[in-house]
Amino acid sequence: MTRLLFITLCSVFLATSCTKEKTPFTQAPNCNGTVSFANDVLPVIQQNCTGCHDVGNGAGGYELSNYANVSAHANAVLGSMRNSGYQLMPMGGPALPDSTIQLIECWIYQGKLDN
Repeated sequence: MTRLLFITLCSVFLATSCTKEKTPFTQAPNCNGTVSFANDVLPVIQQNCTGCHDVGNGAGGYELSNYANVSAHANAVLGSMRNSGYQLMPMGGPALPDSTIQLIECWIYQGKLDN
């Protein structure tokens, strides 16, 4: 009986301790073609984010100088661009154009490809 209780509690703990990152979409974004990280996303990040979120200067705990870090924090990046649940970025505004935000949305929606 004790062993069964232990197994049940472990199963419940494991099932509830694993969290999946919530999708940032209420509906699919309108994407035209495959978004390239290297050609489309990285230049946006470099122009608007790495001034504060670069190697050795990861403001707020976000260092966005490479694919792995941008991909890992993609929903937070998008949330800050939208000012939804995060502080509006880039710091001091203005907000990025809707077309730029949609580009990041499409990249995330398409699976955050490293292309």
